[in-house]
Amino acid sequence: MSARPHPMSPGHAPPAHPRRWWALCVLGSAQLMILLDSTIVSVAMPSLQTELRMADGDRPWVVTSYTVAFGGLLLLAGRIADHTGRKRVFVSGLLGFAVASAAAGAAPTAAALFAARAVQGACAALLAASALALVTTSFPDPGERRRAIAVFGALGGAGASSGVVLGGVLTQWFGWRWCLLVNVPIALAAVLGAAGMPRDRAPRVEGRIDVCGAVLGCGGLIALVHGCSRAEADGWLAPPVLGTLLGGAVLLAAFAVRQTRAAVPLLPPVLVRDRGRVAALLAGGALMMAQLSVSLFLTYYLQTVLGWSALAAGLGFLPISLVTTATATQLGTRLLPRLGPRVLMTAGLCLAACGLCQLTLLGPDSAYATRVLPALATFGIGLGGSFLAIMNGATAGVPDRDSGIASAAVNSVQQVGGSIGSAVFNTAAASAAAAFHGAAGDSVRAATLHGFTTAVRWPLAVLLLAGATTALLARAPDRPRPSQPRPPVASGPPSHPFSPPRQPGT
Repeated sequence: MSARPHPMSPGHAPPAHPRRWWALCVLGSAQLMILLDSTIVSVAMPSLQTELRMADGDRPWVVTSYTVAFGGLLLLAGRIADHTGRKRVFVSGLLGFAVASAAAGAAPTAAALFAARAVQGACAALLAASALALVTTSFPDPGERRRAIAVFGALGGAGASSGVVLGGVLTQWFGWRWCLLVNVPIALAAVLGAAGMPRDRAPRVEGRIDVCGAVLGCGGLIALVHGCSRAEADGWLAPPVLGTLLGGAVLLAAFAVRQTRAAVPLLPPVLVRDRGRVAALLAGGALMMAQLSVSLFLTYYLQTVLGWSALAAGLGFLPISLVTTATATQLGTRLLPRLGPRVLMTAGLCLAACGLCQLTLLGPDSAYATRVLPALATFGIGLGGSFLAIMNGATAGVPDRDSGIASAAVNSVQQVGGSIGSAVFNTAAASAAAAFHGAAGDSVRAATLHGFTTAVRWPLAVLLLAGATTALLARAPDRPRPSQPRPPVASGPPSHPFSPPRQPGT
């Protein structure tokens, strides 16, 4: 029995399309837009709440309605892309996102805004599931694929970080509605650009979509994300929160059982049997948890503690976007082939943890240039260094026909990790601030700072734990089964998609 050729090996790679880099520009702009939209309304929240006469208890739904639909529908969106074609799903998602953004920007009431944001989230799931899959299938050469995924991942990280920057600018100069309307020209430009993208030639999955699995998986993710989001306002021990989280866990457990029995599973079990891929998924969730925590920390620190305006606070986030992009595109692409994903992911997680540790040392009068900026730079280097390894690790060795669901899996883990992280961070910060007893003249600033510096220890611990877990899970390639002989060392592909390429004679 001869070994099957590795689908990603250079010797079997199909010819590269001349418009592949144009496709990356279009796909990257969509990735930037959907992650930008998850944070862009944060700075605009006070203005938005006042104009729409929104109650304090309804305020979290501005973000939650988007993230619940986004995170909950990702797996279904990934399988839809694999069945019907990634490019078709990508263009449909862009058009839907543009319409939903226009409706959200023109919303006359809070209820209309929540509904439009939910549709935005559903369309974002279609975009996220198809965009990364198109990147991986458009670049057959491994070296080019690494650079493409580095740019794609960096744009996503920059979008999540720069959303606060753009939100501050638009809110102060044009009003909160433009934080949502700005998506319309971006999405329509991407639709036009998609006409010049290469055709999606990846094979499609045959058979029907596993409807039962879709209901269980999407329902479980929606319940989990929703429960974590409600924990910010109601507390983790509130019966509705506990019931929702427990229900989500039961649905996801039933989903896992269903995937082992379905003829065409929504999430093929083989994708999560790979230790390296599991490590990449865990690292992605931990990093998104930390990134959203840092965004919330600095939003309140710069405005409440240091007294900066919304615009100045938004610009204060700019360095993290620049450092993340530069690290992923310049450093990550050079180190990944030499060090391998395990070393790069572990080092990136530890560097990001060092950045969070620096934030715990901030005081009420800390200078931005000497205390805040170094922490942002350290965190950004860790973020950018890890993104490329995570994206490559999550999609390496996946057959083209399953590229959509693999892309959806990594995005889904990031959304769930971000939702859980922001809920834990907010709850811990509020509890620590309420229990703080300081000087009466400076109680608000001191309590706020104490709450956030205490809460940041949670994502710090998660990053360190994820780093240790990643180092253990991806420490060595999986051994081949006895019935499947190991391919020749000199000419065969790596026995594990996370192994660095072997040199002849080694």
